[in-house]
Amino acid sequence: MRPMNALLRGQIQVAPLPGPLVAKAVDEALLEDLGLVGDVTTNATIPAAATARALLKVRTAGVVAGIAVGEAAFKALDQSIVFNARVGEGHAAEAGETIAEITGNARAILTGERVALNFMGRMSGIATLTRHYVNAVAGTKAAIVDTRKTTPLLRAFEKFAVRCGGGRNHRVGLFDAVLIKDNHIVAAGSVQNAVLAARSHAGHMVNIEVEVDTLEQLEAVLKYEVDAVLLDNMPPETLKRAVVMVDGRVLTEASGGVNLATVRAIAETGVDLISVGALTHSAPVLDLGLDFIEN
Repeated sequence: MRPMNALLRGQIQVAPLPGPLVAKAVDEALLEDLGLVGDVTTNATIPAAATARALLKVRTAGVVAGIAVGEAAFKALDQSIVFNARVGEGHAAEAGETIAEITGNARAILTGERVALNFMGRMSGIATLTRHYVNAVAGTKAAIVDTRKTTPLLRAFEKFAVRCGGGRNHRVGLFDAVLIKDNHIVAAGSVQNAVLAARSHAGHMVNIEVEVDTLEQLEAVLKYEVDAVLLDNMPPETLKRAVVMVDGRVLTEASGGVNLATVRAIAETGVDLISVGALTHSAPVLDLGLDFIEN
């Protein structure tokens, strides 16, 4: 990866996650951690009325995501907790930078710490990796997009993190767009059968994308009414020819064989989108830490 000082600067503007979605996920994570009896260590060692002040810091440089989720983890335990975020979602933080200050009931801060850091570390890791990919294709027309290769039940949070990193979201699930892949074509009998059936079934607001592996398949797909083509595992020279064949009629998406060493060459072929499963299935957790400080 490029060093942090080569990352795109500034702060990405991202619409917040819905409050009820955050609250539900945080509540379930806290229940998992607290079990039937609660935080036995904290409850045994810390007086109920004790207060504390803590700093949440980025230990290794990266892009911050999940601030609202972290805040919700503490406030779910004590609404009077003061969570003072010093940066916004999508902020590129240097190692050692304080991103939030938390004050209030000591028990609540200690008990909520791991849930907050688990969400924020995972989301910030995704945002950081995404920013590296976005930076790698800067100056080209290509946008970096994610996939459905997400952690079960955490897709909304991981896709939010991609947006914090400057990437875009592909379809959210199986419900919001049609993506006809090779197995669909085999099961349907032909690409024609699959596309025509999808077009008659889908509403007028639903986009249709078809995966192709060869230029011959691309030529066949372009005869039908589709919105995008997924150019799967094509080398850059083939991608260039595919872009010429499409000639702007539909969106072009490159997929397969994408990593930080190859993404620039793929982007320079002229494709519109590059989908990267690694953004969500292989991003390392960003190292965050929370430390109490003396009042």
